[in-house]
Amino acid sequence: MTSTTSQQELFRFLEDRFACAQACTECARACALRASLVDPDGTEEQELVRRKGIMCAEVCDATCRVLSEQNCLDEEGMRVQLEWCRSVCLECAHVFDRYAGAEDSAKACRECAQACSDFIATLV
Repeated sequence: MTSTTSQQELFRFLEDRFACAQACTECARACALRASLVDPDGTEEQELVRRKGIMCAEVCDATCRVLSEQNCLDEEGMRVQLEWCRSVCLECAHVFDRYAGAEDSAKACRECAQACSDFIATLV
């Protein structure tokens, strides 16, 4: 492996890490907004949407912070965080799919889950 190759791999890793962090930020924003629009005294389904939105926003925010830290977790710790984020985002997207008007939030969740999957693939 040459120095140029290792530099290219490092740049690619950092770009993928940034893209994942950015997707997590967008998802956290979309989920927090969706949760804030739901009546806290609403139906059981509305309460589920609100709880899932809050949880997803918190997990995405935590994942973004992990990805943004200079002295981040070891690779295995990062993988666990990313897998957790991916799982929560997909679960949240499925709940949002059942709620009229939440299509954009569901899309943000799926995009975040995909970004996490893509970044996990770089952690060999």
